[in-house]
Amino acid sequence: MTRKEWNQQLKPFATPSLKKAISQIMNTVVVYIALLMFTMYLYKAQVSWFVLIPLIILNGLFMVRVFILFHDCTHQSFTASEKWNRRLGFFFGILTFTSYPAWQKDHNIHHGAVGNLDRRGAGDIWTLTVEEYKAQPVLMKGWYRLFRHPLFLFGVAPIFLFTILQRFPTKHASQKEHIGYVVTNVGILVQAIVLSLMFGIEAYLLIQLSVMFVAGSIGVWMFYVQHQFEDVYWEEASEWNSVDAALKGSTFYQLPSILEWFSGYIGYHHIHHLNSRIPNYHLKKCYYSINELQDVKTVGFKESLKLALLQIYDQKRKRLISFQELKLRENYN
Repeated sequence: MTRKEWNQQLKPFATPSLKKAISQIMNTVVVYIALLMFTMYLYKAQVSWFVLIPLIILNGLFMVRVFILFHDCTHQSFTASEKWNRRLGFFFGILTFTSYPAWQKDHNIHHGAVGNLDRRGAGDIWTLTVEEYKAQPVLMKGWYRLFRHPLFLFGVAPIFLFTILQRFPTKHASQKEHIGYVVTNVGILVQAIVLSLMFGIEAYLLIQLSVMFVAGSIGVWMFYVQHQFEDVYWEEASEWNSVDAALKGSTFYQLPSILEWFSGYIGYHHIHHLNSRIPNYHLKKCYYSINELQDVKTVGFKESLKLALLQIYDQKRKRLISFQELKLRENYN
């Protein structure tokens, strides 16, 4: 189908529901805040780590879900009101340590450029082609290999991203983005002061950072799986089109129902890229209502684990491959 035909098919699902938005605020945001405070209280009360660790993981899962609501706000899909999407987006952004205007800008660039080899670099995971990698100096090759290592990409990078990188605007940031960073950082500071006064600075820092580590790792993993798979769609600008980029460059990440809920149904990612105005709470219904949406790259949880070892794009064969496969080819040749 053409873009116009897809827009007609998907239009009925791109209508926000006030009732569902309020329901998600209650069952996600309110629960997350209460659970976070409860976990800090238990830490202050010196409760065993056998109790705290499961609660930290649960907090992390709720933080991921809060981020999905934030994500919907940046697409103006969470509610029908642009004003309330913005207000809620800033609030959710403070809870998830992410500036609303800056992330909205980068993420919209990602939507307009996903799968486009000539427009990489904004809102996506750093990916080099085989030819680009070979042309890099030794130090840059080493940095790229470190960056793409699973322990760094899903362990070190997420916590650094959410605690440090997202606190400061880039040198090309607009005035709107600068204001967004100030509002978000002040909100985070107020939150930190209040919770530190209530439970102590040690409890706040230890629990909040632990929760962010869990949520950040899960969030980066979800984003990775949805755009980094063996036969992923990457084309030069002259050959690229948005429909193929959505249907061939994004996966349907098939998860157990409980993980679908915590991840805000973002696993139906091909639908989200076809129409970003569809709110998270309509994605699953949309998938099962349109047969053509079910004939896409589907990745199960167990199958997805091996995707972490794909690191470099072979433009000639149109495949994402591992460094190990690249090395074997070079040795063979």
